[in-house]
Amino acid sequence: MQPNHLPALGPRYWCALCLASIFGANMGDLFARNLGLGHVSGLPFLAAALAIVIVAERFDRLQHQSYYWLAIIIVRTAATNFADFAAGDLKLPRIWVMAALTVLLVAALWLSWQFAWQRLAGKTDNLLRVDLGYWVSMFIAGTLGTVIGDFCSHNMHLDDAGAAILLSPIVAALFLIGRQGPLRLLPFYWLTVIAIRAAGTAIGDLVSGRNMLGLPLSTAITGILFVVLLLILRGPVRSEQSMVVPS
Repeated sequence: MQPNHLPALGPRYWCALCLASIFGANMGDLFARNLGLGHVSGLPFLAAALAIVIVAERFDRLQHQSYYWLAIIIVRTAATNFADFAAGDLKLPRIWVMAALTVLLVAALWLSWQFAWQRLAGKTDNLLRVDLGYWVSMFIAGTLGTVIGDFCSHNMHLDDAGAAILLSPIVAALFLIGRQGPLRLLPFYWLTVIAIRAAGTAIGDLVSGRNMLGLPLSTAITGILFVVLLLILRGPVRSEQSMVVPS
């Protein structure tokens, strides 16, 4: 993606990613259940939607972040369904799925690290270098986070509320530790992304449960909150020159 379409790493970015994780978890379940597409049949549609976003982004020279956040939601939705397919439909042990996904994520980051992350020379913040390797890593991290969230809810018998209570402080601790700089480091960034996905899965399943909002209403509310957050907390305006990421 072009630098003028990418968000800077900061409180706005991380708050939006947290809401996107909850919204995407609900979207994945809505896709599979309410739309009747199942965990696999909907994946080609999501892949096509992501391809359209990526292609359209290449021709747009305006400065905004719509493409990035649309892609994040699409990838999060697909990751939810793929995780449910692997650990649910195929009934693979979640602990083995988590181990395999961890290895895949490390391999993906190792192969694409020089493209996935670069520091802007002379700047106090970072911008993401978003390419194919980044989206592959984001999909794997999203799937891993989903399986971790489900593992805490089901295998550890904490239910969704207990898993949310367990995982949310972990995310808060990562933010607290990383706010002075580590969040801009590649390993810490992806560790935080996984933790956000895990907590988002538990919270998304909790608020979409029958005893709370229900899936359609929960999806609508979390989606609205996500959009409102992006509109209210606008990122700093940067010139094209300051957005260039050195190669």
